[in-house]
Amino acid sequence: MKIKILAFLSIILSVLLLEGCEKDYSDVIEVENSSYQVVRVSLKNSFQYPIDTMAIFRVEIDSSKDINFVFCDVYSPDKNKLNNAPMYLLDNGNPLNGDITRNDNIYSCIFPLDSNQMNGNYEVKFYVNDKFNKTNQAAVSIYNYNNGKANIAPVISNTIVDPDTVVVTTTTLILTSVQVDDQNGLNDIEKVYFVVYRPDGTTNGNQNLLYDDGNLSDHGDQTAGDGIYSLLIQISPSNSKGTYRFEFQAKDRGGKLSNIINHSVLIQ
Repeated sequence: MKIKILAFLSIILSVLLLEGCEKDYSDVIEVENSSYQVVRVSLKNSFQYPIDTMAIFRVEIDSSKDINFVFCDVYSPDKNKLNNAPMYLLDNGNPLNGDITRNDNIYSCIFPLDSNQMNGNYEVKFYVNDKFNKTNQAAVSIYNYNNGKANIAPVISNTIVDPDTVVVTTTTLILTSVQVDDQNGLNDIEKVYFVVYRPDGTTNGNQNLLYDDGNLSDHGDQTAGDGIYSLLIQISPSNSKGTYRFEFQAKDRGGKLSNIINHSVLIQ
């Protein structure tokens, strides 16, 4: 057991030495009517597993005399909060939580990294609770994470445009949907969309985003998280008549694009 603890401490100390090259970010939020102010947030701007197995978050505060505690929340690229409980940053000089010097007003904590975390930009929100038990968000930082897995492009199939032939006398709803598969998991999908080309071949290039959120009334999606992305669109009598082309595609968080599927829609 002593050997394991010494090995772990060795890893921590190695990381602390490497973190000496980290960048300082000034994503500091001004806290009004406060006796303290965050000076800086120290956080590497990118991590790659398995080279990086942990991230160290540090917040420097100009004075700690009126501070009860400091904590943070970590949000994944799909905006989900990863920690169930607040992650407390400590100024105790203990390398087990990433802190270097005790009582130097620099608060630190360690966030473990693994290959199951998705690729993309993570947001870290820092909070300070003061002597009046008031909690303020004091800073925010973003880092990019690469989970080390081979990134495989998504594949789309089974596009639906219903109806795909419309006689428009009043505003009409059309359901669009497409199935998306990704060997890196559906959480690797950044966006699914289609671009509309008019009967004359022109387009404004706007990407109409489809959703897999189970919101039937707004998006026409029946089941959240099933890989079928949907969107309800409106066709009005003012739309030009003729055959439109809907070009469907998906993009993952590693920047890879799926195959393209075109679907024709006749507006009369």
